[in-house]
Amino acid sequence: MTFQQLEALRAVVEAGSFQGAARFLNKTHPSVITAIRNLELGLGFDLIDRRTYRATLTREGQEFYQKCLHVLDEVKNLETHALQIAAGDEIELNIVIGDVTPPELALPVIKEFSRDHPNTQINLLFENIGGPNERLLAGDADIIVHHIDKVDRRYEYKDMASVQLIPVAAPNFIAPPLDGELGYDALATYTQCIIRDTAMDGGQKNYHVLEKAARITVGDQHTKKQVILMGLGWGHMPSFMIEAELESGDLVSLSGPRIHNHSIEIVIARRANGSVGKVAQQLWQAFETASA
Repeated sequence: MTFQQLEALRAVVEAGSFQGAARFLNKTHPSVITAIRNLELGLGFDLIDRRTYRATLTREGQEFYQKCLHVLDEVKNLETHALQIAAGDEIELNIVIGDVTPPELALPVIKEFSRDHPNTQINLLFENIGGPNERLLAGDADIIVHHIDKVDRRYEYKDMASVQLIPVAAPNFIAPPLDGELGYDALATYTQCIIRDTAMDGGQKNYHVLEKAARITVGDQHTKKQVILMGLGWGHMPSFMIEAELESGDLVSLSGPRIHNHSIEIVIARRANGSVGKVAQQLWQAFETASA
């Protein structure tokens, strides 16, 4: 069995005749007939029903042809893959989205980029707190969309947006203080819902965590939101995830004179001294355009 024989079979099926296949392949009519016949002899069964005017597949031929198409497509993909390697294009890129990043900041850019670069595989990962930074600095990510320490010279970054973190709870979960001003000392007596840091380094900072409070730890912001809605705890949530619930009254803000919202700057970041491939640079430029 040869690749040329499989190509000849596809040409015969698509053209509906040996003569049409010969024209498509720019080969002689007898050479196409010989290729199909040798393929059939090697397989031990007929592929083409020659009793009809139009070349059609036999029952066995139909079953074989489906696998044949799969092989031909894989070979085409392999050729494209080889050309991509030869041109120095990256085969895949790793992008990490942080837990407080609004999806509309990154996903439209990635969608358009994927459409324009179908041969580059995008690995889209989601990490919490210090996870995106750890992956980037370890070389496991090409770009992160998250917050960083902007004075850290290991990063190159572009500002994308500012996200408000609002302390919220279900209505009546927390009793109002006698003086009317809620403080963190009062919150320490209530269960706090926090997100598990996905960084392997245990030294990562815990943001807005009250050390003496009871805790419920969850793996993502969506679970955290449901826990808070159910009245199992209070916690800080990114504003874009709870706007509707604050408006409907399903959640109430705990911010006031003694408890404040927190602003986090979301950036696109990459390693300052890391090697950047051609496709990764194009993706970076796409994010730069979006940030502008």
